[in-house]
Amino acid sequence: MGEHDIWFDLIPGVKDAKHALAHAMGKTWLNGEEIHELNHVVMALFIAVVVVLTGVAYRKRVAASADKGVVPEASFNARSIIESVADAVLGALTGVMGEKAARRYLPLIGTFALFILFSNLSGAIPGFHPPTSNFNTTVACALIIFFTVHIEGVRANGIAYFKHFLGPVWWLAPLMLPIELFSHLLRPVSLGVRLMCNMFADHTLLVVFLGLVPLVLPLPVMVLGLLVSVVQTAVFCLLSAVYIGMAIEHHEHHDDGHAPAH
Repeated sequence: MGEHDIWFDLIPGVKDAKHALAHAMGKTWLNGEEIHELNHVVMALFIAVVVVLTGVAYRKRVAASADKGVVPEASFNARSIIESVADAVLGALTGVMGEKAARRYLPLIGTFALFILFSNLSGAIPGFHPPTSNFNTTVACALIIFFTVHIEGVRANGIAYFKHFLGPVWWLAPLMLPIELFSHLLRPVSLGVRLMCNMFADHTLLVVFLGLVPLVLPLPVMVLGLLVSVVQTAVFCLLSAVYIGMAIEHHEHHDDGHAPAH
């Protein structure tokens, strides 16, 4: 193995993927920082493939079951993982945006939950670089939520969606518009930075403890890391649901026969 190689590189296809990405970047030689960035990219792709394969395995498992997925399985497998995460996400979304909207946005936010959770937990495996400890990965996730919020806001309310940027009365518009624009532009940054900083700190702390005392002592840190991984996944998903819910709330009020909120 090379100077910057890790045991993750022994997985078939990982080194080939790195070489292909480096070639696409026009690089024939990479320094240590660039290799570190490349490790995060490859790890993110690896986690994405794991999430897709888990979803495919779930669909096959449900299709092959006699009850078509109505009765939960007693064993712990891909189906139980998907159902546990989906049930937790659906419950949280229902509390934030109502049952109808929760079911509509479950595929999007549920996919983020699986990707972020698997990415966070991968940091507990020595040699793995959790993608969520890299700012590029977390901001990319946050930007998808950012554009989804405004696309869904326009879909639900039409051009009237942008009226809330101007404030409750017209003469406040010069003050409210820059404040609203700044707050909305700050959302993907806060989502991405919060997730990245927590996972970077957690992974760095674990690496330090593993380097100092490889046995026993790092166990409490690893347990704390597992808790942080779950909590940060929940925070990202809940904030995403809140932002989407706020964007579509006028439309939901109309559907329920109530006056729109301002």
